[in-house]
This record gives sequence, C-alpha cells and structure tokens, in this order.
Amino acid sequence: MDEQRENMQNGMIENETTGEQKPDGGKERRRRGMGAGILLGICGTLVVGALGIYLTCRFTGSQILITNAAADTDGTTLLDAKTTAKINELSAYVDLYYYEDTDVQDLKDGLYAGLLEGLDDRYSVYYTADEYAQTQVSMTGQYYGIGAGLAQDKDTMQVTITKVYEGTPSESAGLRNEDVILSVDGTEADTMDVTDLVKLIRGEAGTTVHLEIYRPSTGENLSFDVERADVTLPSVSSQMLNDTIGYIRIESFEKDTANQFEKALAELEGEGLTSLVVDLRYNGGGLVDSVVQILDDILPEGLIVYTEDKNGHREEYRSSGDTHFDYPMAVLINQDSASASEIFAGAIKDYNYGTLIGTTTFGKGIVQSLFPLEDGDAIKLTTAKYFTPNGNYIHGVGIDPDIELEYEYLDPDGEQYEIQYDNQVQKAIEVLSEKTQND
Repeated sequence: MDEQRENMQNGMIENETTGEQKPDGGKERRRRGMGAGILLGICGTLVVGALGIYLTCRFTGSQILITNAAADTDGTTLLDAKTTAKINELSAYVDLYYYEDTDVQDLKDGLYAGLLEGLDDRYSVYYTADEYAQTQVSMTGQYYGIGAGLAQDKDTMQVTITKVYEGTPSESAGLRNEDVILSVDGTEADTMDVTDLVKLIRGEAGTTVHLEIYRPSTGENLSFDVERADVTLPSVSSQMLNDTIGYIRIESFEKDTANQFEKALAELEGEGLTSLVVDLRYNGGGLVDSVVQILDDILPEGLIVYTEDKNGHREEYRSSGDTHFDYPMAVLINQDSASASEIFAGAIKDYNYGTLIGTTTFGKGIVQSLFPLEDGDAIKLTTAKYFTPNGNYIHGVGIDPDIELEYEYLDPDGEQYEIQYDNQVQKAIEVLSEKTQND
C-alpha cells in the first residue's frame, strides 16, 4: 500500500522518537549435533594449526578456518572469543555448503536482528536503514507518494485501493476506492508483497508513477500517470452524528494527530456539539506525547499516565488543567485498541470522564524507544512499563469497557459501511442522549 496502517494487535506505546512495530516472527531452533554428523560424513581431515583448526572438504578441497577459542572468558561477555569463533565457524559452513550465493550484508543484518530476537520480546527489533525510514512514515504519517491506502488479498495477492485520501495526488488523478492495481511502472502488482509494491509507488516528489488499474464498478481497464508529492495522511476524521453529538475517529497517534484532533473538535463545537464520541477501535497506538497532548485538552489537572523502567525510575505525564471537557463523552474500544489507545481509555476510566463502550482492549502496557545508530540503522527496545493514573498495569490484561457490546452491523444487505448501522456507535448515541436529558 502507499500507506497502510496495521491493525496493531502488535501496537506500541512509544516516545517521540519511536517507530512502528513489525509483527513478531517465530523462531525455529535446530537440533544440535545433526549438522556436525553430516559435515563429518562429507569432509576429510581436521588439522590443528597455529591460528586454529582447519577442516578440509574431501570433495572440494576447500578449507574452513575455525579460530582458536582458548581465550574464552567466563561467558558473561556477549562477543567473547568463543562466540566470535562460532560465528566464524557458521559463516564458513555457509560459504562452503549453502546452495546459493549469499550477500554478506544480509548475513550481518541477520546477526543484528537475531541478537534482539534473543530478548524474546516481540516489540524489540533491529531496523536496517531502509526499514528505519519506513518507520518514520508510520510515526509521522508523512512521505513522498500518491496518498492511497492499499490492501492485499493473502490468497490471490490482488492489491486493492481501500482509501483515496482527500487533497492527495491519487484523488487529483481520479483514482477511486475499490480500484484494483494491476501493475506499477510495468511490474505486475500481484507478483510481490504489498510492502514491496509500496516502494515502487513511492519516490521523489515531482516524479511520476504509471499505474494500470481495473475498476470493478465499470469493468474498465484504465491507465493513470500520477505525480508523486509530499503527502501527510490524516489520522483523525470527524462528523456530526446528529444535531448535538459529535464523532471523532482517531486511526493512530502520530506526530500531528493532536493538532488534527484539536482542529476537528473546534469545527464540531462550531456546529453545535454538546457531547462527543471518540472512536479508538482498531487503533493500535503510536506516540506517547501525541495521546498525552489530546488528554491534556480533555482532562482536568492531574496525572495522565506514568512509566517505570527496570531501575525504578518513574516518569509522569500530567494534564495542566488549562482546558478540559465539560460535556458528556463516550469512547469506543475493542480488542485491537492497544497501547496509546489504552492510555487514553485508562485515563478516561480512572477519571470517570466518559463511558467506555465495546470490548476489552488488547492489553499492552509497555513502552518502546527507538535508538538511531551511527550507520543509519536503528533498534527499538522495550524500555519501561506504563501505568494508568490509578496505578493499574494493564499489560496482558487490557481495559474492560463500562458497557460490554460486541460489534454488529445492523444493515446486513449494505455493501459499504455506513455509520448509522454501526451498533456500537448507536449505543454511544443512546448513552449520551440519556446523559444530556438527565443533566
């Protein structure tokens, strides 16, 4: 996709320099001994030399130098002599016997990534420079592209435009929701993962990307030349649900989300808002500073959230009390509301400042920080736990709604989503209407 926000069951809470989490990958541990048995079956003599051990292959005559590990330490140092020797040994086996040519840099990147995988923490990851650049797009919502959201069918690999963002090159060119991308600059779209296709679509501002499109609504095959531009994707959308109830949906907490929220709120208040629905369903999180800024607009003076690291250092985020809501609010949550969304929901619940409606949230109560490296790569590490204002640690537990209600779409014949048929939104309208009447 040109910009695809993940449904973040792997969602994160991050500081101002953090990137977005990739899904966790499983690790397969191989049995010890089997490889050695095969190797000794096909290779010849072991010769001990001054620099270490040479193993000569019977068939090829190639030699593996296994460095001497006699200077090994007590094992508390990560890259001690024994570990370095083993890395060299593994590398030599790959050079001799792996059935295809290898890229040394890819193997090095694998070493770095494997180090962090050893933490057994799905949220701590290593990024190459290219991957790090992609995290910045997710964090800021800004990039050079065409401004379209994409989705890929996992079975057919078909890539479909799910969202044409207002004011972007994709809208100007005439692309539409549900258009199927057939090719990008001559490369067939269904021959690669959507994340790789995105790299073809993005590029320098002012350059053009050629798209071949199939439009299901008309059955046409169409061609588009779309000029790339500096695109900032909105993370906030809003509308009035009736004459008095406003609705704001927050897709994720990005760098500009708080400003977008404040602008949307001001517009709704200008249209007569007297109560508000905030929709955090499928919002997997984002930046701590972003959600804190929004809660600072909503809550009275006091603690919003606090973190604690392994040394017991506590960092507090507080509301100044300069502004706060004085009207009823409902917050929609579900099992995919994670991390920063749970900071929001937890603070609202602890302050009794609104009604939570939906299902129990994901339960991610830890914080990641991103550390850029000198060579352009980066690592992301889980650095702290976070707690709600009342001291609740919600990791692995989540936040329960005040009103439990599973999602149901009330117009089964409708082909496209319309908010008036969303049962959780309708429940929020009912709750806020009752509160307004009682007040």
